[in-house]
Amino acid sequence: MSEPVRWGILSTAHINRVVIPPAHASPKVDLVAVASRDAARADAYAREWQIPRAHGSYEALIEDPDVEAIYISLPNSLHVPWSIRALEAGKHVLCEKPLARTAADVEDAFDSAEHAGRLLMEAFMWRFTPQTRRLTELVAEGAIGRLRLVRAAFSFFLDNPENVRLLADLDGGALMDVGCYCVSGSRLLAGEPERVYGEQTRGPGGVDVAFAGTLRFPDDVVAQIDCGFVLPSRDELEAVGEEGSLFLDDPWHARRPVLELRRGGEVERIEVERVDAYRAELENLSDAIRGVGEPLLGREDAVGNARVIEALYRSAEEAATENAVPPFPP
Repeated sequence: MSEPVRWGILSTAHINRVVIPPAHASPKVDLVAVASRDAARADAYAREWQIPRAHGSYEALIEDPDVEAIYISLPNSLHVPWSIRALEAGKHVLCEKPLARTAADVEDAFDSAEHAGRLLMEAFMWRFTPQTRRLTELVAEGAIGRLRLVRAAFSFFLDNPENVRLLADLDGGALMDVGCYCVSGSRLLAGEPERVYGEQTRGPGGVDVAFAGTLRFPDDVVAQIDCGFVLPSRDELEAVGEEGSLFLDDPWHARRPVLELRRGGEVERIEVERVDAYRAELENLSDAIRGVGEPLLGREDAVGNARVIEALYRSAEEAATENAVPPFPP
């Protein structure tokens, strides 16, 4: 087996709690350092999570010669700037989703990776599960007949105004935080949309707290997505064809991986192996860094997702102004 890749974590974000344990457990990952903007915070965090080295600034981490790859879990608006800085410092980067709000920013990040000769991957961990793989196989095999509709939802209730997801200057918003999964799921099943339509409800902080969208794909496939912070906890993905549907009640985290094939008035439960998706994405990129594999996700997928998110926001803005069509004439 190849030597494990030496990883560092840039930030002490809450999501790290689900990334650090599988990183410690994997023989392909050696988690050697973590960084915070505060040295005392970094030291305490490193002790708590048994990480050998702590850095009191993000700059110190990306300049650490012993770190080969960096996992970036900063707020959304900082994803691309710090990805680029890490890449330019010679580090490979796994950056939390969504990589950016615009396709142009995503292109800039991958241009930097290409120029530096390093790998960059957007951390959509759900793409690495056997459940996701089996879903795409079944659709491709014709288990539900011709695909006609994709339905995706992801929501939970959030009422802390200080949460970064609700801060406009950090590129918060429901579509960015959880709706990006719905976009990713729709694109995985149906390709790239030809047009999109979006509607949003904004909260006091100015970001979307509920968002619904319709995506039109080639071959007459339509997707309906919704997400939000003012809705109960929901996470669903369904591929609907002319002969049946495939329903996933836990598509994004796959804690209880099972697919329901609904066809002919009957429901068949298809159980698949449960894996740690965060470990799988770390190992995928580690293998690619060592030259014994290929990254599952690259520029094309990241740019495609950002392009749809950007278009949905643009549509929602336009729908609230001159392009709005009332249901009945005045």
